[in-house]
Amino acid sequence: MRFISSLLAAASAKVFFSEDFSDGWENRWVESDWKKSEGSKGTFELSTVKFDTGAKGLMTKEDSRHFTISASFDSFSNKGKTLVVQYAANYQKEIECGGAYVKLGPKMADATAFGDPTVYNIMFGPDKCGYTKRTHLIFANNGKNHLKKSDLAYKQDHDGTTHLYRLVVKPDNTVTVSVNEKEVYSGSLKADWEILPPKEIDDPEDKKPSDWVNEPMMDDPEDKKPADWVEEAKIVDKSAKKPDDWDEEEDGEWEAPMIDNPDYKGAWKVKRIANPEYKGVWAPKKIANPNFKDDDELYAFDDFSFIGFDLWQVKGNTIFNHILIGDDVSEAVEAAKKVMELRDKELKMKEEATKKQAEESTKTEEAAKDSTADVEEEGEDENDL
Repeated sequence: MRFISSLLAAASAKVFFSEDFSDGWENRWVESDWKKSEGSKGTFELSTVKFDTGAKGLMTKEDSRHFTISASFDSFSNKGKTLVVQYAANYQKEIECGGAYVKLGPKMADATAFGDPTVYNIMFGPDKCGYTKRTHLIFANNGKNHLKKSDLAYKQDHDGTTHLYRLVVKPDNTVTVSVNEKEVYSGSLKADWEILPPKEIDDPEDKKPSDWVNEPMMDDPEDKKPADWVEEAKIVDKSAKKPDDWDEEEDGEWEAPMIDNPDYKGAWKVKRIANPEYKGVWAPKKIANPNFKDDDELYAFDDFSFIGFDLWQVKGNTIFNHILIGDDVSEAVEAAKKVMELRDKELKMKEEATKKQAEESTKTEEAAKDSTADVEEEGEDENDL
């Protein structure tokens, strides 16, 4: 019976879109003209990854450009079912400032106008600019784009190896994010995004009492400035004498110069002590929000019809591939096996390249030392002569 159930589940699983950028990919994707008039539109090309395992993908070609491209598919709604989004990104070089995320949204009237103003449902993937870096995860709701309250970890390296991203959104409003088959987040749309209004709000009728003391510290009434406390930083130099050649008609009235006061103790300040009347930070009491309305379908969107890359990159050469949109996690996990095998090969090739580079560097250093030693030996022979 369990075997039959598994077969039925596998049969009902659906892949809404997949892309490996094989032959004919140009017919499936439309490059946008957004930013073209400004001269900052970048281009895409099919390229092999740095550590050549035979894998290819769609690459952002230039530096300091906007890259916009999208692919459409048959419209579907994720209402009542799981949504799985998976894709791979490979930074061939340091991005410096830019993203490698995807956008998924409803049907567009014109794909050649796709860009930043285009309405989308979900934005997901790595984003970095300077010290600010995160894995973006934004959900649209009622015309607003909602960022996660706290940023997801940034897991994308610029080491020339492939990184696999997976987003899973379930009908119970839970969300899971994995990078390279390791879970980096699992939580709730209701708890971790400010999409719903708060259940409670401050009571507008509650006012702070007039005698409320919210100063935790106060001046010590017992503390008095000592009688011998000296606050004058400068004093007249009593040892100074008017110069014999001082002419008051020409030079004006002579005044002795000021010098640092050796008895100066600084500005006196009364000691601070805990305020016995302190009642704490006042806050109005909470009441039920009359505008709160729960929504058990935050996860659901009526229409998914496109996936696209809408990116600004200071450094290009990011390669994308292995895109999958479906409703079954096991399908994505199975597809991920091939990607992770490629990643393992890349990591091995990277390790070998690093080792080879270190060996060549050592040989160069040893050759330089031998050359220096030969020169010194020749010098000594000449001196002997």
